[in-house]
Amino acid sequence: MQAWQVHENGEPGEVMRLADVEQPVPGEGQVLLKVRAANINFPDALMCRGLYQVRPPLPFTPGVEICGETEDGRRVIANPALPHGGFAEYAVADARALLPAPEALDDAEAAALHIGYQTGWFGLHRRARLEAGETLLVHAAAGGVGSAAVQLGKAAGATVIGVVGGARKAEVARELGCDVVIDRREQDVVAAVKEATGGRGADVIYDPVGGQAYAQSAKTVAFEGRIVVVGFASGEIPSPALNHALVKNYSILGLHWGLYNTKNPKLVQHCHEQLVELAARGAVKPLVSERVPLAAAADAVQRVADGATTGRVTVLPSLENGAAA
Repeated sequence: MQAWQVHENGEPGEVMRLADVEQPVPGEGQVLLKVRAANINFPDALMCRGLYQVRPPLPFTPGVEICGETEDGRRVIANPALPHGGFAEYAVADARALLPAPEALDDAEAAALHIGYQTGWFGLHRRARLEAGETLLVHAAAGGVGSAAVQLGKAAGATVIGVVGGARKAEVARELGCDVVIDRREQDVVAAVKEATGGRGADVIYDPVGGQAYAQSAKTVAFEGRIVVVGFASGEIPSPALNHALVKNYSILGLHWGLYNTKNPKLVQHCHEQLVELAARGAVKPLVSERVPLAAAADAVQRVADGATTGRVTVLPSLENGAAA
């Protein structure tokens, strides 16, 4: 079969190599899956660089989120068991962790419903306890993680403010349903948030960016607000001033979704059921901006790493080379 492999750490576009390899053999408790769609996540790029908290042995195949097909024909969502990741024709996954793919979504959309939306659901509902009528601020609102949070926030009845970088991403954020869109390249984010909220600030802030975005969050969070720290796509990990959190009376909440798979897997199943229901009634629908063939995966991972994409970019092994949509 064909699979992308990383033999040394570096930029995805430089270290990912497409090769003919042996089909992976499932271990105890694992199943073999035919990859129908593999969604690209920022951690895929971090793993290529050797900067992610999970460091699979070299060589490995990236791809942490797929819609796959079991040997008996079931369509499922899974996190492949590394080093046999999803940017390949076949992958292996933990049999106990397979989730049924929603009938309302195609393969690419189903693959994209998992990590980003689970993270959003846990961040907004489990950690921040977002309530209807509150104001939610989402950084990188047009990206894969941010777009999921925007849709989930709207579904929960919140007023959503989206922060983006550039006119094209601002247009995407509006189409996603943001009530207010702030282009950080053209506007003062802090001033714009205060104007949009009448000086009160945002009740919940969803931050997958870190760096300057976190500094803006601390300045725009409301009294008794909650900042959900999801990731550091900027590459800069901030050091919060806890005295500021004390005097302004807000909470800083960390979210590592992967921990729920081991600490409380029943919650992951419950979350999936909620997401399937939302998808069935059209309240959420993953924004898949590109569907690319397997041969184009390395370039696509690099563009996601560079922040040059919107929504989700998904690899479809069945697509002919050169085809994209």
